[in-house]
Amino acid sequence: MDLGIEGRVALVTGAGRGIGRAICLTLAGEGARVAVNDIVQERAETVADEIRRNGGTAIGVAADVTDQEQVEAMVRQVEEALGPVDILVNNAGIPLATAEVVPATGQLFVESDRAQWDRTMHIITYGTLYCTRAVLPGMIERRWGRIVNIVSDAGRVGEIRLVPYSMAKAGVIGFSKALAKEVGRFCITVNCVSPATTETEATRDWIEAQRERIMAFYPLARGLGRLGQPQDIANAVAFLASQRAEWVTGQVLSVNGGYSMVD
Repeated sequence: MDLGIEGRVALVTGAGRGIGRAICLTLAGEGARVAVNDIVQERAETVADEIRRNGGTAIGVAADVTDQEQVEAMVRQVEEALGPVDILVNNAGIPLATAEVVPATGQLFVESDRAQWDRTMHIITYGTLYCTRAVLPGMIERRWGRIVNIVSDAGRVGEIRLVPYSMAKAGVIGFSKALAKEVGRFCITVNCVSPATTETEATRDWIEAQRERIMAFYPLARGLGRLGQPQDIANAVAFLASQRAEWVTGQVLSVNGGYSMVD
């Protein structure tokens, strides 16, 4: 199926591994020219090299999405190397299951503090705001754009020990719906993809320690014998980024194996 994005320029944040990497490879496989963003240049370059080895066009670009000046410089770099950004995937976030991050996101709310809230909000909320603001004027001028925000079921139904994280992701959902109403007249769509537990480098050890318990929460896991994979998320992003989805905006698509079913 032709998704109609051949030659389009896609910028994917937080894409040096895991879900972001899968999104980049999938969009490149559909003919998009891909800018791979990561806070670590080496990770971004590794994914870009992989795309180029497969015959695609890609660059790696390092930037901290919590820094507006770095984001604006990144977008300028992408435009100079590949052309104007047509597709933005705001994927950068916090890998909840890593030991490095659990103290900031895995506590009861009453045990948390301002520094932990700020870290969560800066990456999820301001990262999305900065990146979207940087590419939106060009999309409006060209009257075409796709913005896909990676959220979480925690933002839809809430999760214990993830209170600030749930708040931040819920905020991105509200942002996406409001922005979709503003920019629809310019043929720009804004949607969300909402994963639940997904097996990545960051979550693998945590999942292995309790796989059977986790799988019990996912109806499809019992039938398929697996949990969510990065490719599952990438497939949904590719559709929402495509010409096939030009009549879809302001929506949240849960790709979660049935973990939560929200009206």
